[in-house]
Amino acid sequence: MNNEQKYISPVYAVKAVPIEKIQANAYNPNVVAPPEMELLELSIWEDGYTMPCVCYYLPENDKYELVDGYHRYLVMKTSKRIYERENGLLPVTVIEKNLSNRMASTIRHNRARGTHSIELMTNIVTELKKSGMSDDWIMKNIGMGKDELLRFKQLSGLAALFANKDFSIPKK
Repeated sequence: MNNEQKYISPVYAVKAVPIEKIQANAYNPNVVAPPEMELLELSIWEDGYTMPCVCYYLPENDKYELVDGYHRYLVMKTSKRIYERENGLLPVTVIEKNLSNRMASTIRHNRARGTHSIELMTNIVTELKKSGMSDDWIMKNIGMGKDELLRFKQLSGLAALFANKDFSIPKK
């Protein structure tokens, strides 16, 4: 973006998208327990959708892939009363980012408010490393400390995640 273009946040362009055109991503590590899901359904029933879901548009199949808002999406898919009241339309904002940056966005959105599945977070770290993201990129973009990243890499069991690292004991 050059200095002459003013940045406009995606929230200023909320779209009403048919739920059938939205799909979950394969990497969301956020977990919500059943009582909190019931509370979310009640909240949406009582207050409406107060936050849009964040998606990436996939033009090849005319679908929107969720980056953030999976549980709000799931409420509409599973609550007949909300689906009917909202006419099957989910409020969505669209971001333009490549897959690695969408994964990082999902983690940033989730870490501020939710819990994560260790297994799914390990899978994300593995995918980011396989796609060529450096440890520094991962730490910066998903808010992870060096020790935390090391633990996820260890949990993955993939030696490839430690490639190009010197683990030898220095000679005296």
